[in-house]
Formats: sequence, structure tokens, C-alpha cells
Amino acid sequence: MTKGQVEAKISEAISKFETEHMGRGPKQIRTRIVQDLIIIRLKGFLSQSEQKLAEDSQGVELLKKVRTMLFEGSKDYLISIIKGIVDVEVVSTHSDISTKTGEKVIIISLSENLEDQFSK
Repeated sequence: MTKGQVEAKISEAISKFETEHMGRGPKQIRTRIVQDLIIIRLKGFLSQSEQKLAEDSQGVELLKKVRTMLFEGSKDYLISIIKGIVDVEVVSTHSDISTKTGEKVIIISLSENLEDQFSK
């Protein structure tokens, strides 16, 4: 597969993961492989009730806590999905959301430079 095909496959898998494990899939998703990192940006993933909750600071804090707990609880499954696609060990995963922009970023650190596989 080409780098673009792998990025697209990861985007599809993450979108499905978000729908099944986080409660809602994104409206847009983009994945980029940069050396030993996979960077995924999701847009439009918050439900209307989550957007309403995020209108004050207590709601933002609660929303971030819940989303973090959901992500952490499903992290092993996410790692297995990524490993199945790229066939490289996952070192760590990181995730954060912006309630202002409705974006979520997932960064996955790998044990190898994945871009090297595409330059051969």
C-alpha cells in the first residue's frame, strides 16, 4: 500500500472506532503519517448535547473528563487496530479535544519510522 492508502485506512478505522466506542463518528477526519508518528485530526465529533454542555467551564471540564475516560478505556482496542494496519508496535497514544473548535487530535507514537516503509 502507498502512504496515502495507509492514511486512508487508518482514517476509516478511527472513524469506526469513534462511532462504536466514543458514541459518535466525526464529520471529517484526516490522518497523516510523519516519521514515527500518526497524527489524526477529527472535526465535528461532538454531539449537540455535548456542545451545549461545553458552553460553560464546568461543562468543558466534565466533557473532557468523560471523553478522556472513554478513550483510555478503549485504548487497547485502538492500539490493536493501528497495529493491525501498520504492523509496527505502538509506543504511546495521546488524545485531546477542543470544545471551542469541535476538533479532536489523536497522536500515536510508533516504535519505527513508518515513512521509511514507503520510500522503498
